[in-house]
Amino acid sequence: MLNSSFLSQHTLSTLVKLVWSKAPLALIALALLIGLSCGKRKPPLPPKERVAQRVEISGFQRGNQVILSWKMPARNAPDGNTLNIDRADIYRLAEPLTSPHGLSEEEFASRSTLVATLNITDADFGLKTLNYADTLQFAGQAARLRYAIRFVNASGQKAAFSNFFLLEPAARIASSPTSLSATLSQTAIRLTWEAPTTNVDGSTPVSLLGYNVYRSLSDKVPGKLLNKTPIGDRTFDDEFFEFDKPQFYFVRSVSVGTGGEPIESRESNIVEILPKDTFAPSAPASITLAATPTTISIFFATNPEKDVVGYRIYRSEDPNLEKSKWQLLTTKMLETNTFQDPNVQSGKTYYYYLTATDKAGNVSEPSDVVSENVP
Repeated sequence: MLNSSFLSQHTLSTLVKLVWSKAPLALIALALLIGLSCGKRKPPLPPKERVAQRVEISGFQRGNQVILSWKMPARNAPDGNTLNIDRADIYRLAEPLTSPHGLSEEEFASRSTLVATLNITDADFGLKTLNYADTLQFAGQAARLRYAIRFVNASGQKAAFSNFFLLEPAARIASSPTSLSATLSQTAIRLTWEAPTTNVDGSTPVSLLGYNVYRSLSDKVPGKLLNKTPIGDRTFDDEFFEFDKPQFYFVRSVSVGTGGEPIESRESNIVEILPKDTFAPSAPASITLAATPTTISIFFATNPEKDVVGYRIYRSEDPNLEKSKWQLLTTKMLETNTFQDPNVQSGKTYYYYLTATDKAGNVSEPSDVVSENVP
């Protein structure tokens, strides 16, 4: 009988030799397996963004309209996806002022009216703000309006309602101004318009606080309010326009809403004007001369026009000479209000006149002629 300890040692040695004899093949197989698995590895995919299906709406009254607005999601879901937004349905519910403010979505869905359906395109996304104007027909009795919108996909599946926007519209607010016109002068664009004759519900007298004036550089860009408080007159001078740039103007009436807040009417007609500077500056004035045996110094007041860019000085020894033939002393336009004429002779009298030039190249009339005798 063999010794058991010897058998164990022998068996162990045989197994070790067997493993080592097969080791190169095993290592090669392992390396191939690792290489194949590394070749299939891909970077982790970012989580798919879920398209928001519910938005927050806000709004306000302008004239006989309620303007609703909401911000769209950053992007739409792919076509065929249940989250793809195909349209926006807008609902309105007219309710008594005594109705409770709380209302469930189920009650709103059963009692409200679908007032508009807006088709949604890919261009509407990117966190853009969309608007809808709901034109009101006033029934002569006070009411509260409740609005909500919901998105709908191409299959007609509807998302949840937005928040509810509540508004008590005012009926006795002024209609829009009319007959807006614009006239141009050197210093301002003057706007004039006609006052409204009724409120938006047809009632009189007109409930009017004043007017707001707006200007824009394009008919595609919202106007900028030009006045700080409502204007009481039916004229407005825009002194901060720019020549050679198109200007678009409109005016809105301002009234008091149901909560004491100011409410604007809808826009008047829009006036477009392209102001061209064809207005010559005034002639230089307050000209004084000071003479020495070698120099005559000229001093004058700067022009009041803001667009004057320089002056020209003319001289003659004959005051009766035609002005177009006088000698030009300033070959380069003078940008200051002082000048020295060093080319003079003692005992002679010299005559001068000045002109002013603006940015558009308009030249003023000649100034008064001034003279000085060189000692």
